[in-house]
Amino acid sequence: MWKSVHTLAIALFILSLGVTPFVVAAPQQQNKMKACNEQANAKGFGEGKGEERKMFMKDCLSAKPEKSEGGKESQQNKMKTCNKEAGEKKLKGDERKKFMSDCLSN
Repeated sequence: MWKSVHTLAIALFILSLGVTPFVVAAPQQQNKMKACNEQANAKGFGEGKGEERKMFMKDCLSAKPEKSEGGKESQQNKMKTCNKEAGEKKLKGDERKKFMSDCLSN
């Protein structure tokens, strides 16, 4: 009996790990949907506009932001850029660490 309870507990735990990313991502998607709806209404693509609204919503929801809040580059993009520059300059060791530190802090 304890073996089956133990197995069931482990199975539920593993299943919950698979669902967690979807639960975390849901609020972001809902916020994006809300923002796109507001933009569509502001541009005159009200609920009765059909195909025009569908196309706008498709483009809006699939858009990837290039810059993070405040107009600054995202940390990931900054890292790619700095890494590429360090590679082009053929920096290694401490020189590379210093360059990356300075580059990422700008």
